[in-house]
Amino acid sequence: MSALEIHQHIVSLLQKPDPVILDIGCYDGADSLRFLRLCPEAQLYCFEPDPRAIARFKKNMDLYVQKVPLFEIAISDRNGRVDFHPSNGDGEAKDWALSGSIRRPKNHLAEYDWVRFDNPISVKTQRLDDWCSETNLNKVDLIWMDVQGAEADVFAGGRRTLNNTRFIYTEYSDKELYEGQLSLQALLKLLPSFEVVAQYPRAVEGDVLLKNVSL
Repeated sequence: MSALEIHQHIVSLLQKPDPVILDIGCYDGADSLRFLRLCPEAQLYCFEPDPRAIARFKKNMDLYVQKVPLFEIAISDRNGRVDFHPSNGDGEAKDWALSGSIRRPKNHLAEYDWVRFDNPISVKTQRLDDWCSETNLNKVDLIWMDVQGAEADVFAGGRRTLNNTRFIYTEYSDKELYEGQLSLQALLKLLPSFEVVAQYPRAVEGDVLLKNVSL
């Protein structure tokens, strides 16, 4: 299934013209753009701590800058600051910025040996529950996550928000690519109200769509 087909499937499940979507780890905004093109009235909120990705997001989302707010923070289990490990690559992939994480790389170093990690930088973090409280956001239709091993951190800081979230789409890995990264089954144990709607396996990791069956 292509990226566009996945977005189309999710929009069909949301069944509303103006869903509230949180794009956590939004990178360059490509996923948010797909949602906007499929659902122009969507209410999008984007989060990204990597300075390079932030610059790419602002360039790509120039036409939507007034519509799609970007919060230059990492969503985590605490408020404050944390070390972020930016990524780059060898050769033609020298500008690779898709693997950065607030978790230190572990098996990623062997599974993707062409990816290197720069010296850590300090980034601001915020708990999802606190951000939603400040924003007066009470219900979320979709959390779209790509946080490179920090999934459990997002969940730990967003328990109240997750109770009021209809769908979660997240990347996962069962090979602990980053220190302390939980497997899919371990993540599901943190989300007792959610069930798997679809899985999209890849070589080392995959993506999964979850539905809150209590809503």
